[in-house]
Amino acid sequence: MRVVIAEDSVLLREGLTRLLTDRGHDVVAGVGDGDALVKTITDLAAQDALPDVVVADVRMPPTHTDEGVRAAVLLRKQHPGLGVLVLSQYVEEQYATELLAGSSHGVGYLLKDRVAEVREFVDAVVRVAQGGTALDPEVVAQLLGRSRKQDVLAGLTPREREVLGLMAEGRTNSAIARQLVVSDGAVEKHVSNIFLKLGLSPSDGDHRRVLAVLTYLNS
Repeated sequence: MRVVIAEDSVLLREGLTRLLTDRGHDVVAGVGDGDALVKTITDLAAQDALPDVVVADVRMPPTHTDEGVRAAVLLRKQHPGLGVLVLSQYVEEQYATELLAGSSHGVGYLLKDRVAEVREFVDAVVRVAQGGTALDPEVVAQLLGRSRKQDVLAGLTPREREVLGLMAEGRTNSAIARQLVVSDGAVEKHVSNIFLKLGLSPSDGDHRRVLAVLTYLNS
């Protein structure tokens, strides 16, 4: 997996680089601001050497507001096949919604605290690089909370809401079954019921079902 890291904290940037390289991944560049990130990806694309995924901080110089996420959104438009995982200190729903506004293929939004859980973080980076989804549980909770206010999930049972939240995090049916200590068949039944109640057509792939849920939540 080839990775570009955009993080203005040198210590954190080096730490992320070490985490990934120690596990056999190739960090091809590390930058400290949004403009440098866009230029780096543009240069790599010109060399036909686009990375698999970008890991970027939401807030970077010069204003430390939204430079990172704006760069991420721009890069997703310019390079639809590029995976983008953004890191944030807090859940910022506006940025999460903006990032998910288009296709949810290869997109992630994690809180920086999640980086401390090394295996979970690396798994998330790999999942996004492969075109999957990785959303922090706190982000999912806020998106689901907003949807509940709009009463769009009123027809779901508490267990179905729980399953939907885990699906939105990017978990597979088997992972959900282990988390809830139920059978795979029970999870499959809940998933079918969720799509039926939300008026969504389930597809063969678990990843596509997750994307359909995320698309619905952001509609």
